[in-house]
Amino acid sequence: MAKAVQKIKLSLSRDIPFNKLVLSQSNVRRIKAGISIEDLAEDIARRSLLQSLNVRPVLDADGQETDMFEVPAGGRRYRALELLIKQKRLAKTAPIPCIVADAGGEISAEEDSLAENVHRVALHPLDQFRAFQTLREQRKSEEEIAAIFFVSVGVVKQRLRLAAVSPKLLDVYADDGMSLEQLMAFSVTDDHARQEQVWENVNRSGYDEPYQIRRVLTERAVKASDKRARFVGVAAYEAAGGNVLRDLFEEDGGGWLEDIALLERLVAERLRTEAEKIAAEGWKWIEVAPSFPYGYDHGLRRLESEPADLTVEEQASLDALQAEYTALQEKYEDADEIPDEADTRLGELEQALAAFEDWPHIFDAAAIPHAGAFVSIDTDGTVQVARGYVRGEDEAAFAAAVVEPDPESGPATPGSDDGAQPTAPVQGSVITMAGQVPPDEEEDDAIRPLPDRLVIELTAHRTLALQDAVAAQPQVAMTALLHKLCLDAFHRICGPCCIEAGVRHVQLSIQAPELKESASARSIATRHEGWRADMPTDEAALWDWLVALDDASRLALLAHCVSFGVNALFEKVDRHGGPGITSHGLQRRLDQADRLARAVGLDMVEAGWRPTVDNYLGRVTKGRILDAIREARGESSAQLIDHLKKSEMAKEAERLLEGAGWLPEPLRVAAVASPSDSSDAPSEPLPEFLSGGDEASTDGDESEQPHAVAAE
Repeated sequence: MAKAVQKIKLSLSRDIPFNKLVLSQSNVRRIKAGISIEDLAEDIARRSLLQSLNVRPVLDADGQETDMFEVPAGGRRYRALELLIKQKRLAKTAPIPCIVADAGGEISAEEDSLAENVHRVALHPLDQFRAFQTLREQRKSEEEIAAIFFVSVGVVKQRLRLAAVSPKLLDVYADDGMSLEQLMAFSVTDDHARQEQVWENVNRSGYDEPYQIRRVLTERAVKASDKRARFVGVAAYEAAGGNVLRDLFEEDGGGWLEDIALLERLVAERLRTEAEKIAAEGWKWIEVAPSFPYGYDHGLRRLESEPADLTVEEQASLDALQAEYTALQEKYEDADEIPDEADTRLGELEQALAAFEDWPHIFDAAAIPHAGAFVSIDTDGTVQVARGYVRGEDEAAFAAAVVEPDPESGPATPGSDDGAQPTAPVQGSVITMAGQVPPDEEEDDAIRPLPDRLVIELTAHRTLALQDAVAAQPQVAMTALLHKLCLDAFHRICGPCCIEAGVRHVQLSIQAPELKESASARSIATRHEGWRADMPTDEAALWDWLVALDDASRLALLAHCVSFGVNALFEKVDRHGGPGITSHGLQRRLDQADRLARAVGLDMVEAGWRPTVDNYLGRVTKGRILDAIREARGESSAQLIDHLKKSEMAKEAERLLEGAGWLPEPLRVAAVASPSDSSDAPSEPLPEFLSGGDEASTDGDESEQPHAVAAE
């Protein structure tokens, strides 16, 4: 005969006045966790008690029940109710819903207290995200939701952003197919199709770290810190309908501007507006671009100018700012730490004083109609204007205007209404935008010679850095000059010049876009402007000025001048007997450049060059990328990326090479082959990386076919 199933009997539920309840010492919770008692009290006041208290009768000495009950499970709720009573918001005798357990049962009060907490399952984060989304759909504001659940508005925004990720990815997260950190990375964009595409790619490749996901999702966007974005302003970009990707979980520096075409249009429009203001000053021509390459003003005459005089009020303001700045510096000169208020004020003073340094300059009114200006964007996102340049074709008219100036014309200050009325510009402003980066192409793993254009760009970097290094070491510059003079005197390499020595500026015809902003370029420009400001323009006065210089100044100036003639450039060999360089001549130049680099201790890593996707890794084959990783990080690191497509491989290689100090061959200093001068030795074959034509060239406008550079 089957045994009857014993029915379960649940504990009774009843309302007990609060003043009949006491907190039990059997409650296992000792450490504070979760929301505060104050927040819980506010929640009970808003929505009443959601969960009854678990209580047991208090027994007297004889084991008989009294009219009091202890609370072993629900202590935080008890304290919250107690707080409401203290605040006079709840009566002491208010009935409290309770589950009453037997006092003498087999299960102890400690077990009840522990079970209440152990068997409680926390809400899955996704359920919480979706619940917040539901409340938002019920027309509760983000601020209201934050107030209800005692969290910040930022937390609400984050959870709503996570709930808005692609439903497919949310299902993956719900099934533990991705981590919360990965899901947070996908919230950078609200494009579900893009999210799903990226997840499929990174999940298959194994490169699914949150930072990698963010980088892929934002690779088609422009950082808000980019000078173009700062120039236009994120607010203006958004007002024009542009979308900004923002990361609510990581520091994103203002986000990423997604619509690059819109950004470039806004940049062009504002640059044109700025150029029209400059053209109104009377310049003959205005060249406009977001940025100009290094050496953009080569071959142009630079007009002399003088800073406009300050008014009495302006001079007084300048003196007051300078006095306050000096006083603050002296006050905290010996202090270990400057107070935040003083540090902030010093920054404000520096900015105000910098405005006086950029004071308008006065140009000869007669010269302005024959000269022009360059308008671009500075690195900090402000307008950069370089006025007063005369082109070669305007030299004759310029000379005539300066020699026979209009007696009624006076000096004119660009941007002011003083002086002569500006002459209408001869031609309109020309706005040119930066060229497009050639698309990435898949390539085979074969290691072929580096593309000619890439080697030229790399050696342009090296040439500029070498020029800067030579200028900083006058003794080496003197040796280099004497070496040139000896070659001229003893080998009779003569030319039509009064003195058989000279420096010919080396033009970097092919260069990477970032060359102008490199540390070497900035150092050279600063030094050049410093000398130019002190140097007289009259030839006779210049001679007397040079005679008056001390030896150290003359050596420093000599080094600076000699540095402009340093040429470490690779260029294509002329195989047909034309005017171009021969293989022997190229090898001789490169050997001498190596000798000079060793003399000045040139280190391209210290000069600021780093391998990136744009300047190297995206321009060579996968084989060369892997070779670079092997050299810098070892075979194990190369194996981590050898299965990737070239575009992804280049990006990962950039990350792996960060801080490794690795350099491609054209930027390394070659070891000394022999003590003899390479100019007298037979020509050796060029290095392997120079012994071929364009490898994986992505420059569609070049028509040259690959060729063997080593053949003479």
